[in-house]
Amino acid sequence: MGTAPPSGSVKMPEGEKMRQCKQEEEQQQKEEEREGLIEFYSSYQELFQFFCSNTTIHGAIRLVCSKKNKMKTAFWSVLFFLTFGLMYWQFGILYREYFSYPVNLNLNLNSDRLTFPAVTLCTLNPYRYSAIRKQLDKLDEITHQTLLDLYDYNMSLPQRDWSTSSSQRRSSRSLLHHIQRHPLRRQKRDNLVNLPENSPSVDKNDWKIGFVLCNENNDCFHQAYSSGVDAVREWYSFHYINILAQVPDAKALDESDFENFIYACRFNEATCDKANYTHFHHPLYGNCYTFNDNSSSVWTSSMPGINNGLSLVVRTEQNDFIPLLSTVTGARVMVHDQNEPAFMDDGGFNVRPGIETSISMRKEMTERLGGSYSDCTEDGSDVPVQNLYSSRYTEQVCIRSCFQLNMVERCGCAYYFYPLPSRAEYCDYTKHKAWGYCYYKLLAEFKADVLGCFHKCRKPCKMTEYQLSAGYSRWPSAVSEDWVFYMLSQQNKYNITSKRNGVAKVNIFFKEWNYKTNGESPAFTVVTLLSQLGNQWSLWFGSSVLSVMELAELVLDFIAITFILGFRWFRSRQKLPAAVPPLNSQDNAAFQDEAPALRAPHRFTVEAVVTMLPSYNSLEPRGPSRDGEEGHE
Repeated sequence: MGTAPPSGSVKMPEGEKMRQCKQEEEQQQKEEEREGLIEFYSSYQELFQFFCSNTTIHGAIRLVCSKKNKMKTAFWSVLFFLTFGLMYWQFGILYREYFSYPVNLNLNLNSDRLTFPAVTLCTLNPYRYSAIRKQLDKLDEITHQTLLDLYDYNMSLPQRDWSTSSSQRRSSRSLLHHIQRHPLRRQKRDNLVNLPENSPSVDKNDWKIGFVLCNENNDCFHQAYSSGVDAVREWYSFHYINILAQVPDAKALDESDFENFIYACRFNEATCDKANYTHFHHPLYGNCYTFNDNSSSVWTSSMPGINNGLSLVVRTEQNDFIPLLSTVTGARVMVHDQNEPAFMDDGGFNVRPGIETSISMRKEMTERLGGSYSDCTEDGSDVPVQNLYSSRYTEQVCIRSCFQLNMVERCGCAYYFYPLPSRAEYCDYTKHKAWGYCYYKLLAEFKADVLGCFHKCRKPCKMTEYQLSAGYSRWPSAVSEDWVFYMLSQQNKYNITSKRNGVAKVNIFFKEWNYKTNGESPAFTVVTLLSQLGNQWSLWFGSSVLSVMELAELVLDFIAITFILGFRWFRSRQKLPAAVPPLNSQDNAAFQDEAPALRAPHRFTVEAVVTMLPSYNSLEPRGPSRDGEEGHE
């Protein structure tokens, strides 16, 4: 009979114990192998091996299949990454082309009834307006004496009524004073030299002519010309502008004489009247008339051809004009769009007297892409320049407004040729003595783009232009001039003694109904970019969008594993000092008795495991034993 086991221990058969341990191991293995919501790999090697074995990117499987052959593995690794590099190099080229925003030019030819453009016609010579007539006469007298002194030329002056009032005499003395402050001078070609009174005659090879403009600090600007004609015209124009600026009311210069300038007007075989034109005054081109500028009732050409356009018979005589400002005879014509100012210096051309000028037009529209594709503006609201004109935005409107605003800011007054800004006044040397010096210095900076006006003013996204071609013929002909001049003298009080140099005829019409539209479209859209990227990806790897997602998954898994491994390494470094016992640990029994109480759960776990001593009977030969059986019982 064996002794009974202690009451505090449980005796378990060895087979049962082994079976229980095996079940626990299998259960733990199943829990470890159970797939989670997000799978993370234990190492980088496992990650890349899984990717190369399962990805749809061609060539990646070679990195795993040839891992036993290091030469092949190295070859396919170099080839794989080289292909990646070449592909992304092509990607860079495609992205650079896309972000350069190229455009395609689309040319369309349309056919429709066309709106007739606005036509501006000027007399080409400034007029002696009654408000400034006396001052202009005095300016002519001073110019006569100046030409006599410089060139020994006696300019003939028309007979004037020189009887003036006391106020007009004071104005004349003031004008003489300011002209003497800015006289015409002869100068050497290298440096300015004031000649004495007994100087020899002018030699065109040794001398230039000009005038000097100084400011309050006696800093002078030399405006010199190699041509005496240009110098006299510029000098005369400078003083003429000052005279115009002294007129307080611009309406005093509004002396329209439509009937004495335009003898006949016809559009689309119908007679024109005063409701079809507007009048304005130009300092150099005189009285100007704009036809078809009314946006409410614009003209429309029913058919192309010379009989369905605008036909004008104009007077080109120069009675009571200013010969020192304009040396050309005839008229000046400009074709432009409605609601656009007529800049006669830019787009105008002259009409010769005694000639019939036939001008055929072709309309051309340009539509640019805005935003990132070009530096154009829709309506000028995003341009940092105030529009001083009562018209829509154009590039020339912006450039002139920019110059005028800089003129007001720098010189304290506005140039007479351009619109007047708010709370400003036109330049006049009776009020602004140094404005001429400031103007010419500013003009030099403007032409050199120091002011930045050409950079600030952008092209409009939508433009309408008219391509013109002209033909000339003698008018009236030799066999018909007698009756034509006679009819004009009867109807329009035309002076037939001036004959051919006194009239001209202008015909403006559409050559055809077809008009050209130049448009832009994006040459490289998002769809094109994706298509090109897909072509490059298929060329180098023969895969699809899902392969790209696999590559993105690889990157995300790599980042996740890096984070997890870094976190584990950081935790291990923190636990390492806690595992080492302190050097000054004490052997106090009180602390040793307290420790097992704190580790009660671990103690329970250890006590739950029954440890059995080995049976010494197992060393004996196997056989039935009554004592052993009784011991197990």
